[in-house]
Amino acid sequence: MDKEKDGIPISSLREITLLLRLHHPNIVELKEVVVGNHLESIFLVMGYCEQDLASLLENMPTPFSEAQVKCIVLQVLRGLQYLHRNFIIHRDLKVSNLLMTDKGCVKTADFGLARAYGVPVKPMTPKVVTLWYRAPELLLGTTTQTTSIDMWAVGCILAELLAHKPLLPGTSEIHQIDLIVQLLGTPSENIWPGFSKLPLVGQYSLRKQPYNNLKHKFPWLSEAGLRLLHFLFMYDPKKRATAGDCLESSYFKEKPLHHQIGGVCEGCCDPG
Repeated sequence: MDKEKDGIPISSLREITLLLRLHHPNIVELKEVVVGNHLESIFLVMGYCEQDLASLLENMPTPFSEAQVKCIVLQVLRGLQYLHRNFIIHRDLKVSNLLMTDKGCVKTADFGLARAYGVPVKPMTPKVVTLWYRAPELLLGTTTQTTSIDMWAVGCILAELLAHKPLLPGTSEIHQIDLIVQLLGTPSENIWPGFSKLPLVGQYSLRKQPYNNLKHKFPWLSEAGLRLLHFLFMYDPKKRATAGDCLESSYFKEKPLHHQIGGVCEGCCDPG
């Protein structure tokens, strides 16, 4: 159970407080807070979205095209850039927390784990972010969380949309780390300063895997697309792409262009 303040769960108060601060076309809008007969019964009334991306992916007769994937991810990145500029980390990005309207506008939702952060960054629990989207520093026990954990999750989402299936579907934390190492190679102090001092490093025996296999996983993806994935999947959180970096990526400026499509994303890729 969450600790309570005046009968209201702290997590609910935190989510309400954050949502009241947020106003962006790619962030879900809090319309109203309704309290039932008891303070434990709190209902958040959000702007209506027809579906979440996870359900849509399961039920689509044909997968999203690459142009549609670009459109979706651009919208996620714009919402994230807004969050991060306002010193908020979402901490639970995944396809089921991305909502889509019938006009193709994507909105990030579920701020139950989100946190405002400051400088210096205060310690936070590493047990956040759904396993498949969890950054390696979280799996290895860091309590220093920055916006980079959201960016790792964006990499997982982009890869999932491109491959039409989850990229790193681990069944346990050990399995999750092993899948990451299989894909990206074994981390070291050279590529990730401070790696060997992470709290849980000693608990895992990492396989020796010298190669990055992203290109093997996505042989059809352009060089710009692969560069973007590499940048999102940097082991060192300090070197990982920011939302702003990604929005400037040449991947979104090369064919197939996101604005060349109709239907699901028509008119929703432009900011504003």
